[in-house]
Amino acid sequence: MITEINQRSREIMRLIVEAYTETGSAIGSRTLSRRLELPLSPATVRNVMSDLEEMGLLFSPHTSAGRLPTEAGLRMFVDGLLEVGNLTEEERTHIDSQCAATGRSPQQVLEEATNMLSGLSSCAGLVMAPTQEGNLRHIEFVPLGPGRALVVLVGESGMVENRVIYIPIDLPVSKLIEATNFLSAKLVGRTLSEVRGEIDVEIGAHRAKIDELTKQVVEAGLATWSEDNTDGGVLIVRGQAKLLDDVTGLADLERIRGLFEALETKESLLRLLDVTENGEGVQIFIGAENELFSLSGCSMIIAPYQNHQEQIVGAIGVIGPTRMNYARIIPMVDYTAKLVGRVLG
Repeated sequence: MITEINQRSREIMRLIVEAYTETGSAIGSRTLSRRLELPLSPATVRNVMSDLEEMGLLFSPHTSAGRLPTEAGLRMFVDGLLEVGNLTEEERTHIDSQCAATGRSPQQVLEEATNMLSGLSSCAGLVMAPTQEGNLRHIEFVPLGPGRALVVLVGESGMVENRVIYIPIDLPVSKLIEATNFLSAKLVGRTLSEVRGEIDVEIGAHRAKIDELTKQVVEAGLATWSEDNTDGGVLIVRGQAKLLDDVTGLADLERIRGLFEALETKESLLRLLDVTENGEGVQIFIGAENELFSLSGCSMIIAPYQNHQEQIVGAIGVIGPTRMNYARIIPMVDYTAKLVGRVLG
């Protein structure tokens, strides 16, 4: 669509989006005519804005107000008009120091990177951590309440993964301890998938040295982990409160609350990594372009990170309002993703 509008329309569109990302407010033709380098009257600017509105790139929040960009307008701006800035030396140094691996586990590096992105971008930081595929050092079942337990897996690399599984409501804590002891003896120094088949055989042949209830825990725990491994990883979100900074009304609050509810839906979140694998570099999703944010008025900027074999193992990025500063945040996410890949590789 960018090829369908002339240079004058592009410049007016660019100024409208930049004003929107700065203030979140509509901008009128008189203000635009003063900001334009081209000598255009407010009337001429209004005519151009009307044309852009007919193309679905702008809309007017009120009858007599200025214009705001639609999601299609923001997409056109990002794809064809955005001039991506460069990180300052201070920002690079800050990111480097926060993502340093010295004395930190991989999970700590990822959490620190997420916190750092949240702070620098004033958005919510998001990271997809790689699944636990290496040899294990420890496994433990921790009771959470009736019908639920937390599975804690510690890999030899120091990576920790926590998952909730469902167990029989009347299962006593002693059985979780038995399951922990039984699995710990088999899993140490091996991967979960290596042990899964062996335990299945033991359970199927009734040779497992644990009672029926404990076998249910083992089956449930391993089945859960096996399915989760195909999903792609664990999600860490930091700085969610920053999404509320610009909320000014009840409707906005409800939309943001809906986003948080969507963030808790694992199936939606774990598809983010699949999305990054289908494209190169930084991926940008504006509003309804991603079903996760269809009703929230939010955008996501996300980039994959790779291991030393150049395989995509995770993704990192930010979630924020559609009026986020794309020019500043895109290079920030890109640089952080590449740095995390080198550190964890």
